Amino acid sequence: MTAMIDVDQLRTFIAIAETGSFTKAADVVHKTQSAVSMQMKRLEERLQKPIFARDGRASRLTEDGERLLDYARRIVNLNLEAIAAFAGPELAGSVRLGVPDDYADRYLPEIMARFSRAYPGVELTVICEPTSDLLERIELNELDLAIITTCDGQRPSEAFRRERLLWVTSNRHPTHREDILPLALGRQTCGWRRLALECLERVDRPHRLLYTSSNAGAVAAAVLAGLAVSVLPESGLRPGMRVLSPADGFPELPHCRIGLVRNPHETSALADALAEHIISSLDNMSEAVAQAAE
Repeated sequence: MTAMIDVDQLRTFIAIAETGSFTKAADVVHKTQSAVSMQMKRLEERLQKPIFARDGRASRLTEDGERLLDYARRIVNLNLEAIAAFAGPELAGSVRLGVPDDYADRYLPEIMARFSRAYPGVELTVICEPTSDLLERIELNELDLAIITTCDGQRPSEAFRRERLLWVTSNRHPTHREDILPLALGRQTCGWRRLALECLERVDRPHRLLYTSSNAGAVAAAVLAGLAVSVLPESGLRPGMRVLSPADGFPELPHCRIGLVRNPHETSALADALAEHIISSLDNMSEAVAQAAE
């Protein structure tokens, strides 16, 4: 039997063709650059044709790549239509999702677009709050599903993504060199705040909390204005920020994990469907396991 082309590989291929870069495409499909490269290697092996030609730093399509692009778009769109066609009346209704606002800007557009195409008649309610508040809402039966972040591994969740946690400052201000380091961090319940303070105390770095907010936008604004240093996940980096390393006197922080927590009070077919879309959009842990096994 002839092996089929992987739809997820085609989706990544389209992203590369549209952005002109493996690196930019990795951001679009929420995969690591190495995972994107591996997917394209396997796609070329499957087709037994080169589909990319290097043009400086850009990735240009070969003639075969141009031919594939039209097929890829039709296959991906047809796949989405097929999913939507079988989203029967039993999956109509509403579903409630909680997301930390650290990830809302980066992840929500992809999640909402894919879910809406598959289930156009479903009402999706999204609440953006810190992880601790989302866990409380889950316990109070106010959410069907929540994306949470954790660095200690103590919260039970279905982990699907792993990211570096980074010290960040403005690339236009030497804020990180101040004698008493000004910080912009989350509330007292924030795990990243606890980790940041523990790290600074371990290296005897004088510091003070200048801004406290559970809103990622407010924290980022303080950093970009050169008022404070903060801690953000890799996906939370914004233009104008600079990552601080041990060479700058900032100890490495542990990785954080992103996972799903489901409502323990009642099951929901819509919540299960949404969970599948979230994992398929953002998962990078299964890729890492698969690459390690090769």
